[in-house]
Amino acid sequence: MKTLTLKNIVVASIIAAMYTALTIAFAEISYKDVQFRISEALTVLPIFTIGAVPGLTLGCIISNIYGWVNGNNPMAAVDVVVGPLATLIASIITYQMGKILKNKTQRYIFVPLPTILLNAIIVGAEITITQGGNIFFNTLFVGIGELTVCYILGVPLMFALHKNDIYKKIF
Repeated sequence: MKTLTLKNIVVASIIAAMYTALTIAFAEISYKDVQFRISEALTVLPIFTIGAVPGLTLGCIISNIYGWVNGNNPMAAVDVVVGPLATLIASIITYQMGKILKNKTQRYIFVPLPTILLNAIIVGAEITITQGGNIFFNTLFVGIGELTVCYILGVPLMFALHKNDIYKKIF
């Protein structure tokens, strides 16, 4: 990993704040078994900056604490640990993909996959363990929510940041 710099800390803080704000602003669809967490669109950002890895993880922690405290999150305390762990692992993989995938088309296709797959599997299992139900359907529903947000919002975000290399000016 790169050295911790003030710029990376600032980027991580901004991403954490954006993730938290988006999750809370759309709380009605952010905390259910079938969720469309709009903030998950930001999970493409690790291909542009290492600061996104701690930023997304911290944003997920804060968002899940908020959901727990306000009774929005039926998985409560367990999700404060498990959800951010899935986010951290997916973010690290996404960051590594940014080093490997130089072709923009490949990035648009493959970059959302770690977030979709890891959240579907890990959070799907979490829902099954904490609330019951069928692991197949829990995994499927989490995956559908992630797939929808990551491809409909995350890929256009990547496209916008790639356009004229805007990400180089931001990150």
